[in-house]
Amino acid sequence: MMYAKTYAAAVLGITAFLVEIEAHAENSLPAFSVVGLPDSAVRESKERVQAALKNSGYAIPAKKYTVNLAPADVRKEGSMFDLPMAIGVLMALDRIENPQTEGLALIGELAFDGTLRRARGVLPIVVMLKQRGFQRLILPMANADEAAVIQGIDILPVEDLRTAVDIVSGVVAPKPHTIDVEAVFRASHAASHVDMADVKGQRSVKRAMEVAAAGGHNMIMVGPPGAGKTMLAKRLPTILPPLSIEEALETTTIHSVAGLLPSGSSLVTERPFRAPHHTISDAALVGGGVGTVRAGEITLAHHGVLFLDELPEFQRNVLEVLRQPLEDRSVRISRTKMSVEYPANVMLVCSMNPCPCGHFGSPIRECRCKPEEVAKYMARISGPLLDRIDLHVDVAAVQVHDIADAPRGESSAEIRQRVIRARERQVHRFRDRADVFKNADMHPKDVERDANVEPLAMDILRRSMTNLSLSARAYGRILKVARTIADLDDSDVVKGAHMAEAVNYRTLDRPYWNG
Repeated sequence: MMYAKTYAAAVLGITAFLVEIEAHAENSLPAFSVVGLPDSAVRESKERVQAALKNSGYAIPAKKYTVNLAPADVRKEGSMFDLPMAIGVLMALDRIENPQTEGLALIGELAFDGTLRRARGVLPIVVMLKQRGFQRLILPMANADEAAVIQGIDILPVEDLRTAVDIVSGVVAPKPHTIDVEAVFRASHAASHVDMADVKGQRSVKRAMEVAAAGGHNMIMVGPPGAGKTMLAKRLPTILPPLSIEEALETTTIHSVAGLLPSGSSLVTERPFRAPHHTISDAALVGGGVGTVRAGEITLAHHGVLFLDELPEFQRNVLEVLRQPLEDRSVRISRTKMSVEYPANVMLVCSMNPCPCGHFGSPIRECRCKPEEVAKYMARISGPLLDRIDLHVDVAAVQVHDIADAPRGESSAEIRQRVIRARERQVHRFRDRADVFKNADMHPKDVERDANVEPLAMDILRRSMTNLSLSARAYGRILKVARTIADLDDSDVVKGAHMAEAVNYRTLDRPYWNG
């Protein structure tokens, strides 16, 4: 035999596609070439494959070897094609007698000594292979638990090339690797190392965070340095509802493709919390890149929290690219030869000082900033971005005696139970909607219908719009937040008290900030 075919897979965005690997050997001047639109990592695989074959005891004769990756019009990236290439070359040279390749796929990067290194994006690959009817997958041992999350396909992890050859040739028939996904999922819901009870005082801010968590609303905290804004934000995931298995699989897929899944892990079972530095670029925040497209921080925070600390310090163009993903809850990145869509369903949480010195409006320390400096500082955040932030929360400085004397507050577990009950009401309310799962997802045309506001509450909203000089964009946001507050109160109707609290969360719309 001078020709052989094996099957592998590659990832584009967070979805996988099948790759046919054709190996051809002929008597000609010695050479080894890889075709089929490979990137540099794939082109370099010929060196790894040849070294791994030799050091594993498979000396190959001096021939011309050509490996084709089909489909040839789709760019192939990464190093996971090494193993199927090596197996294909051995099959083309008849070094594997009676190969058992029916319904078999292979992935894995080879080291020079023939051992296999961990691969990225295994979870979406297994899903795709199962859908395409493959029965077996040979892959690196380090990816075994991750791949075994998907049932219905035999996962055959191996440590090195020789073991993979033994499986393909039928010399050994290993038992497929399995895990108890439900047990892993239950065991992961252990107590977090951070808790809302750790935060002394700030009852009003904790209440606002409970409202934000219950409705999936974006929020911004404004307060002086040291008031506890970052500490509070880091504890927000602990009061959000636990990930469902479907959400965990989608989150794990994203982290697997990004190479962020820890070795030996099978599932991401805690809601992500991403806090990029204010020097981040727009491509790193929402995704992109030159040549290779990568997911951004907003996608890595999918089903979790994206925290932007010191919001005005971010570049204006970086913040502006958030507007479309926050609205559509997805990011589409287009290049000349490809278009990739990443999910971006996040809670955006921001924090900032009220002015450059941080003490504007403080009763404790005098602000050194001029009015025009405060206005310029606030103007770094555009109106359209603020339009997508539902809750504006003032965070007051906490005095030393308040910290010492304050009793221990509610735990995250207690707050989470109320949040879960409110979310369950929303799931029931939107049970006939395929695109709305929580109050923050409501479309503008549906807000008044779904909010169910009593006349008194609506009158409060109308008067507040006028008396507090609230912007027109605040109208729908206030209705959504009021609906969430009513859900926390187990009320089918938005009452006056619910609306009054929701209006109070629109600080940045008032003349106090707008000069």
